[in-house]
Formats: sequence, C-alpha cells, structure tokens
Amino acid sequence: MKVLNLQCAGMHTFEGWFGSEEDYQSQRDRGLVACPMCANTEVRKLPSAPRLNLGAVDPRPSKPTAREEPSASGSGSLSTAVNSPVAPPAEVVASSLSQVHPEAVEMVQEAWMKMVKHVIANTEDVGQNFADEARKMHYGESEERNIRGQASMEETQDLLEEGIEVLPLPMPESIKSGLQ
Repeated sequence: MKVLNLQCAGMHTFEGWFGSEEDYQSQRDRGLVACPMCANTEVRKLPSAPRLNLGAVDPRPSKPTAREEPSASGSGSLSTAVNSPVAPPAEVVASSLSQVHPEAVEMVQEAWMKMVKHVIANTEDVGQNFADEARKMHYGESEERNIRGQASMEETQDLLEEGIEVLPLPMPESIKSGLQ
C-alpha cells in the first residue's frame, strides 16, 4: 500500500492511498483522483519523508485539535446554508497562509471540512427549493427547521434583503457521497 501526500491546483492538501505508483498514475490519468475539498482533478504529489524506525525516540508532539463544536439543539433556531459560487473563508485564509505556515493551512482545511460535515448532519436538504422553503419558514407558512440547498447569488441576495438569514456555504460534491 502506498500512501501519498497530494495537493490540488487550489492548494488543498490531502492524503491518497494506492496499491502502487502505477495505480496512482492510472487513477490520476483517468481523472479519478480528486480533491475532497473542491473536487479539482489537477492533483500533484508532494514530497514526503520516509518513516524510519530508529529505536526509542521521544514521540513527536501531537497536532493541536480543533475546538469541539456544541451539538445542535434544533430548538426553534433557523440555520440555513446555501451552495453558491463564493470562495469560503477557509480557502482564502488557507491560500494566504500556505507560504508561511503549512500546518495552519491543514488546520483551516480540517476545521472547514468539520463545519461542512456538521451542517450536513444537522440540516435537511431541500435542494433547488431552498429559497422558497426559506421564505415559507420566515413568513410562518411552514415549521422552522434547519435547512440547506442550492440558491443562485440573486436568490441569496433577495433573501437577505427580505431579512431572511442565510449563509452561502460552498459544499464540494464529494462530501455528499461520503469521504474516507
């Protein structure tokens, strides 16, 4: 088994497991290796250090963990999320930090993925009906609940102008099918 450190054209880093170097090349050439953050198939290998067992050595310090999020209570709160072509803050921060602190980039990516997974786990997907469903809830025509779905930038702007709180949150397609 070959474990490779990979990076997409969007500077997201991730790990890939392959049976061999040839297996990696074959999958990459067929467009099967894609970034879990943005689904970009323009992927390259990063240099990685070999694992050497040199006997008893002090263990490396562990990575700092992201602060745990409180669980969603769902009691009367309206939390909405929208797929839209807006760059998430995590990507903006990550790209600016990539030259200075690679560990920070990894932490930002990890926190963003954790947040997206939390949203998916605690919301109902209403798909293309997002704007209509958000309006119905806002005007008391349907029960309030946590929803997510797709809306255009114009629909999102209209909802905000009506006083309906929405949060544009790009979600990679790969996360909907489950990440390893």
